[in-house]
Amino acid sequence: AELEASGAVVEVVACDVSDREALAGLVEGLRQAGAPVRSVVHTAGLGQMTALSDMSAEEFTEVLRAKVDGATHLDALFSAPVDGEDLDAFVLFSSISAVWGSGGHAAYAAANAHLDALAQDRRSRGLTATSVSWGPWGEGGMIEDVGEAELRRRGLPTLAPEPAITALHQALTEDDTHVAVADVDWERFAPAFTAMRPSPLLTGLPEVRDLAESSEGAAGGAHGDADPALRRQLAGLSIAERDAELLELVRRETAAVLGHRSADAVPADRAFQQLGFDSLTAVELRNRLTKESGLSLPATLIFDYPTPAALARHLRSEVFGDGVVAADSAPVAVDRADDPIVIVGMSCRFPGGAESPEALWELLTAGADGLSGFPENRGWDLDSLYDPDPDGVGTSYVAEGCFLHDATDFDPAFFGISPREALAMDPQQRLLLETSWEVFERAGIDPTSLRGDRIGVFTGTNGQDYGYVLGGAGDEVVGYGATGSSASVLSGRVSYTLGLEGPAVTVDTACSSSLVALHLAAQALRDGECSMALAGGVTVMSMPGTFVEFSRQGGLAPDGRCKAFAEAADGTAWGEGVGVLLVERLSDARRNGHEVLAVVRGSAINQDGASNGLT
Repeated sequence: AELEASGAVVEVVACDVSDREALAGLVEGLRQAGAPVRSVVHTAGLGQMTALSDMSAEEFTEVLRAKVDGATHLDALFSAPVDGEDLDAFVLFSSISAVWGSGGHAAYAAANAHLDALAQDRRSRGLTATSVSWGPWGEGGMIEDVGEAELRRRGLPTLAPEPAITALHQALTEDDTHVAVADVDWERFAPAFTAMRPSPLLTGLPEVRDLAESSEGAAGGAHGDADPALRRQLAGLSIAERDAELLELVRRETAAVLGHRSADAVPADRAFQQLGFDSLTAVELRNRLTKESGLSLPATLIFDYPTPAALARHLRSEVFGDGVVAADSAPVAVDRADDPIVIVGMSCRFPGGAESPEALWELLTAGADGLSGFPENRGWDLDSLYDPDPDGVGTSYVAEGCFLHDATDFDPAFFGISPREALAMDPQQRLLLETSWEVFERAGIDPTSLRGDRIGVFTGTNGQDYGYVLGGAGDEVVGYGATGSSASVLSGRVSYTLGLEGPAVTVDTACSSSLVALHLAAQALRDGECSMALAGGVTVMSMPGTFVEFSRQGGLAPDGRCKAFAEAADGTAWGEGVGVLLVERLSDARRNGHEVLAVVRGSAINQDGASNGLT
């Protein structure tokens, strides 16, 4: 009605612009009616807050269609000159998500980037085009998923329609090809947006550059910048009491940022990312702690100190400069003769029910073993796997082995892991998490107290076949499969989960892997690379391929028990019990003054929980 009152003729027509035939019919109808098109303004859009990894191809296509297909059809229909139709404007409504990215707007950002490129392409063909990358519009824009209050909190207030239309008029008047129009509170937006990764585009803007320079200048000397009232409040307290007071401050401000009623909802040793923080809330917490402490704190604060407890210790160090050793400090030289390597705790999971060192010892002293049939909970085709014929192809002539039949059991919530990620984790990783936690408890050490300490993790492994299992899981484990089946993650997962900041090393030297891991751990301790170390190994067969392979080679004992064979220089062969007999022969020879060269040959297959080494 407003347009008609100004003298225009208005007709509203329903037409799906992604339907080329329907759109062509509409344009041709206007031409036939003597109303050729002079300007095209393409404002279609379909927003969707979904990460790329969580979208199907169909969902991605649906978001693209409204933007990309419609603009492509309009471009085709208004590329060739038509008598009486001199196009003076071809306007594409794009989005700032295509300019600097937007979390959760994967398909939408891609679609709008296509519009920006299309405008450039039309210009290269001598045609008119202007693409406007809009910030969020107010009063009816596409912001239902977020809301105006949340956008303002992020530093992106919505655009009022009147100044937005003024900006559009200016872009068309100046014949721009591509402009971005947004109302940005750079002081809020830039630190949050660049907290997890830098943005070369934004750092080139004068407003952002000035913010960075002022922040760097303010971060000069943190100790003296602390709020005097805070220093006085903490001055008479012990280090432990200071940590407690500052921890309460961190938990209280964290609860406020996350919308919790009290600090009780914020566990001291739960990682901020597990509590629900993103880059925006990370900066908000930084700002609140800066105000409370008077310190100049970086936007990456919660990523550098990932739990409330670690952050509280850092704040104490910044206020007083006492007692915190940086995780990246140089190794300390150790007097090897004066500082023996000491084992302070052990944990294990072995076949035969040996789920503790005590149970393993009882198994050994009883002369028992952990031999059992193939596991029935791993999806193996047991009916076709066993064939007593050693010449069988794709089968095992052994039907027994040493297995951890409970290897499928795991409590992911205890370690702050989602069920979907847990499903993608190799059972070897799960076992290491459980036994690593347990070994500290058995040593009388609270595992949650070690975050940030220089503790190394040295893990022996003998193959990863869980990736073959994941191959049939489809989208259910997408995004976690690589870390779930990687050998390097065996040690890294333990370090990350417990917050250990010493070396994290995974080694695969077959049967001697655990022994090598122990050697490396002792070496790292002697060289001062870490103050404590976890050392051990893990083997869980997710697939029966090793049995099939060794059967083909004839390398398995028919009864499933490992055998050892050694040969003396004179050709005498020893069978079982070779270890004891060899030691006796060597001792006798040395007592008689002989130099001895012993050649020991071994053949063994690792089975679940075992790592067999021959020295």
